[in-house]
Amino acid sequence: MSESAVSSFVRRELIPERAAPVEMVGLIGFLRTRLFNSPVNIFLTLASLVLLWFVVVPTVEFLLVDAVWSGKDRTACLAENVGHPVGACWPFVEAKFGQFIYGFYPEQERWRVNLTFFLGAVLLLPLLIPRLPAKGLNAGLFFAAFPVVAFFLLRGGGLDGFGVSWVTNLLSGFAAGIGDLGQTLRRAGEATANIGPLLQLLGHLVSLLGAAISLLIWPLVWLNGHIQNSSRPVWVDLVATTILVSLILFLLGGGFRAGWRMLMGSLATFAGIGLVIATMGLDRGGLPLVDSGLWGGFLVTMVVSVTGIVTSMPIGIALALGRRSTIPLIRLFSTGFIEIWRGVPLITVLFFATYMLPLFLPGNFRVDGLVRALIGIALFSGAYIAEVIRGGLQAIPRGQGEAANAVGLSWWQTTALVVMPQALRHVIPGLVNSFIGLFKDTSLVSIVALFDLLGQVHASFADPVWATPSTMFTGFAFAGIIYFVFCFGMSRYSLFVENRLNAHRK
Repeated sequence: MSESAVSSFVRRELIPERAAPVEMVGLIGFLRTRLFNSPVNIFLTLASLVLLWFVVVPTVEFLLVDAVWSGKDRTACLAENVGHPVGACWPFVEAKFGQFIYGFYPEQERWRVNLTFFLGAVLLLPLLIPRLPAKGLNAGLFFAAFPVVAFFLLRGGGLDGFGVSWVTNLLSGFAAGIGDLGQTLRRAGEATANIGPLLQLLGHLVSLLGAAISLLIWPLVWLNGHIQNSSRPVWVDLVATTILVSLILFLLGGGFRAGWRMLMGSLATFAGIGLVIATMGLDRGGLPLVDSGLWGGFLVTMVVSVTGIVTSMPIGIALALGRRSTIPLIRLFSTGFIEIWRGVPLITVLFFATYMLPLFLPGNFRVDGLVRALIGIALFSGAYIAEVIRGGLQAIPRGQGEAANAVGLSWWQTTALVVMPQALRHVIPGLVNSFIGLFKDTSLVSIVALFDLLGQVHASFADPVWATPSTMFTGFAFAGIIYFVFCFGMSRYSLFVENRLNAHRK
């Protein structure tokens, strides 16, 4: 045997792993590699510690250590009565808590607000948990059924009719408006010498158009008259609407060949509507009316923010697609809308929607003040969302759309199934950032006499029973905590969704 063969050695077992150096793992490793690994980081770490010392310590002392936790009036929060410097006056928040949450909503009716919050949470939480099933049904209930139920819960009132009555009144008003326009043009033609004959001719044509529309809707007018003369107009109208809508959907869905699924879905939907009407007594006047001027506090903050977030998404998607459209008229309209609404501050939008919009409406047409503010906020936020979504659309390679077209997908299918999901995934941080900004901007509605959470907190300072040096800081601290909890929650959930949808990039 040779000397090289004797001296050779091949290990048959792996050497056990050695532990990492102490200075690279654990607390010591974190401090060494993250906080004190360079002179600049050492300076930044020390400066941050000093800043936290001067900010966090006084905040904790004000909110917890030196705070007053019980009392019935301002005397409990005065330093001469407590014997030490007074921090937060939490009895003030406890005494005004109902005002902060409900505003001036009648106390005996506040169960309706609590039920609305509960239903919203019950329907929203399953949408936020990915593993729970029936997302389509849950989304339909939250985005379609819940707003209607919440409206009648919070505002009250009942129904005088249903679909047939609403459509008939809308079309009758439209036909009457066209007829009035024709008469106005004819009178203007009689008073004008130069273009009088042309105006009279135009007036006759417009009047004929109004008469033609009135003739076309005569069957609906006849049906609505019989419905209103019945003993139970709401239920008769609901049955008539169910029959008409279900029949139309059955025919559009393929008739006897493939329309049964749409027919059953329509019947189930109207059955649910009937159940809601019977449960809430909407055919008998419903719940007592509560004017929106009595709403306030956290209730207004949630109504404005949730409505703005939910309605701004479809508006933003439509505007983003319109701005990228190849049809010049749609592209110019979308671009002009976005630039105009993004070119004015939200305060101007609220003032216009609250005080100027009624001047452009017919004399017998009234829109609630809260609804006007909601419309202005939805359009304003939709313009910003449109630009965020447009950025996501531009990040999608052209080959995605071309591949979808190659397999026979239409433009709508390509947009809904291929392009838009990828675009929304790219812009999740920007969308949530806009939603957080909208949630905080709800405080601006105070300038148009709508008292949100911050407005109610500010209004409560005028109560002399709780006038102390720390009352104002306590109220703002309470409002700040609520805003932080909701904004931080939206931020963390968006991070979870982003990581889940982008798992293929890791």
